[in-house]
Amino acid sequence: MLKTLIDIVIEASSLMLTDDFKITEKDGISNIVTSSDIAVQEFLRNRLSTLLPDSGFLCEEEDAHDLSHEYVWIIDPIDGTANYARGIRECGICVGLRHYTNMELAVIYLPRTDELFTAERGKGAFLHHPHLPVKEARGSTSKQLHVSERPFSECIMFTALSLYHKEYARISSEVIYDVFMQCNDIRRFGSAASELCYLAKGVCELFFEYILSPWDFAAASLILEEAGGVLCDLEGNPLDHTKPSGILAANSQENLDRLIAIVKKKIK
Repeated sequence: MLKTLIDIVIEASSLMLTDDFKITEKDGISNIVTSSDIAVQEFLRNRLSTLLPDSGFLCEEEDAHDLSHEYVWIIDPIDGTANYARGIRECGICVGLRHYTNMELAVIYLPRTDELFTAERGKGAFLHHPHLPVKEARGSTSKQLHVSERPFSECIMFTALSLYHKEYARISSEVIYDVFMQCNDIRRFGSAASELCYLAKGVCELFFEYILSPWDFAAASLILEEAGGVLCDLEGNPLDHTKPSGILAANSQENLDRLIAIVKKKIK
């Protein structure tokens, strides 16, 4: 099923690769949707319901929230829509398959960078470049992912200021400041799924967002876990992939515990 899912996601990405899309506001200029978001989601729902009949869907657009099934597809048709609308390359399609309480499959494709991240529970996480000639990839267009081994003082953290809930911007900035004073540096790409995949890739080590929707993190959480990373909510509890949640992630349990301690001091 994973290979078929990869093929479906790559096919869906062709609907993103256009300059002919319309932008509308869902809840002000900070929260937009494009016609490409709608087209990708409709395509995925049609194809995936055929691939796995009687499965449910939890999707970002058009109130597609049906959790009353053994298997549920969790989909963000374009994570980083603002990036997409402005031509910034960190944006992509996120698809995860949840079986009861566990994420089992995940595919995230960033078509503008040709980075395809995949994971299957218990079988590792991988990065593929579907459109890169093998000779340019030194004999392979695919490699297994593993988080870095950097200690906290050498970590780079991906983060944001809670764009859709600016009432949390101050407390988020206080967390960011405290982490910044103890780690190496901070980054913000504007796509949580991309950032979590880059943590799995080993190019950064920490992640903090005060609140995210499940489609922002569900697929990426499996990719990160299969690459040796760890995630939790703001209290250090396991994630519920069907509900909005704060997200903490790290390349090691030691670094995650330190991040949890910093956050707890600010949100108590």
